[in-house]
Amino acid sequence: MTVAVGYLAGKGGQSPLYLAVEAAKTLKTSLAVVTVVPRPWMTPSLARVDAEFAEYANQLAIRSAAQARQCIDAVAKDLDVTYHTVAHRSASGGLLEAVADLQPEVLILGSAADGKLGQVVIGSTGDRLLHSSPVPMAISPRGYRGSKIGVLTRITAAYPGTPETLHVVERVVALGQRLGVPMRVVTFAVRGRTMYPPEVGLHAEDSILDQMAAHARETLAQLKTDGVVGQDVDLQVAVGNGWDEALDDADWQDGDLLAIGTSPVGGIARVFLGSHGSKILRHSPVPVLVLPG
Repeated sequence: MTVAVGYLAGKGGQSPLYLAVEAAKTLKTSLAVVTVVPRPWMTPSLARVDAEFAEYANQLAIRSAAQARQCIDAVAKDLDVTYHTVAHRSASGGLLEAVADLQPEVLILGSAADGKLGQVVIGSTGDRLLHSSPVPMAISPRGYRGSKIGVLTRITAAYPGTPETLHVVERVVALGQRLGVPMRVVTFAVRGRTMYPPEVGLHAEDSILDQMAAHARETLAQLKTDGVVGQDVDLQVAVGNGWDEALDDADWQDGDLLAIGTSPVGGIARVFLGSHGSKILRHSPVPVLVLPG
């Protein structure tokens, strides 16, 4: 097994490389850097356009591998790293082709370049892969440079508390054991923009939010009672007036990884985020692992 990371020179920065190194070191496995370059049209041209295009794609692959190697060697010289180039019409299609060939444990991508530093932003490639990836996907926040000790230190499962999402906690338990790191389960209780009409008053909204949090604590405690998680697992309810406040309310530490569950599409194990998962992903201050449904 290996960790695969998509990287293209001049596209989105080197943040996914840092997360990929952390993941590979924590999993004690190899790392595969995948660069998808544009594939020329199948119909030959009478001009030199085809040859020039092929040379451009070749140089792009060489430059991407060189930049990735320089970055990785600076933080993990002893890591087993391979470099792969895939020619494809789309970045997402090329990465899916690489996943089928390499069979990685996880595919790692970076955030889109138009987001804020420290924010997870899904670009067009990531959005397509969230609907089609057969393996877990991890997305690094913009500007991510890894933990101080260079490995992942904890995995947090985002658990809505519903029976159909219990499998997310169970999978994170197994993943935590595979990573050799402690795990935590967090339920986010969010007020939302407006719970009730203004005439009811904010006091009623606060009361409802308190009840939501209390119910979430009971549901989390049941995980230990039922033996789903061990007695040493940290359980937390993070509360906020919006998803940004709720995510900020959770206690994050250096080297954290947040895991969120997804919904199956057409009965096939593919990554597909629901509305809550999308909001958690957008507001997460740490890398996010998205598990297929």
